[in-house]
Amino acid sequence: MATKKKLSPGTIAKNKKAGFEYHIHEKFEAGLVLEGWEVKSIRAGRIQLTDTYIFFKRNEAFLLGANITPLHSASTHVVADAQRLRKLLLNRREIARLIGGVQQKGFTCVPLALYWKGPLVKCELALASGKKEHDKRATIKERDWQRDKQRIAKDYQR
Repeated sequence: MATKKKLSPGTIAKNKKAGFEYHIHEKFEAGLVLEGWEVKSIRAGRIQLTDTYIFFKRNEAFLLGANITPLHSASTHVVADAQRLRKLLLNRREIARLIGGVQQKGFTCVPLALYWKGPLVKCELALASGKKEHDKRATIKERDWQRDKQRIAKDYQR
């Protein structure tokens, strides 16, 4: 039976695919501009970050592709768009650093996780470069070895 892994208490959603697909170079923390119905849906755990990415327009950062499924009870009076653009709140220096990394160094900017910081929703994002096929195979091999090592240790303790 497959069990769902518990996330840390403040973590809302994690982009596990990003860790497999990219080499993470530098991490940033950004605030997120949300509407009321989105916060209620996030509290209910109805968010998905798998195919999400960040793009820049007029020196502003936006989160694109994050799917926040609206609650039927919370969004009766508004027209809810589950995949609308959501603005990221970063200071000017951080945006310049991200844009420089994306344009000059060939990195991509991906969201890694959403989490609570007090009453606020924060987004952890990173400058990352894509992994080659052999790097992905090495990651799978390392993951399998760690799993086998834990099984051996567990059997040894019995």
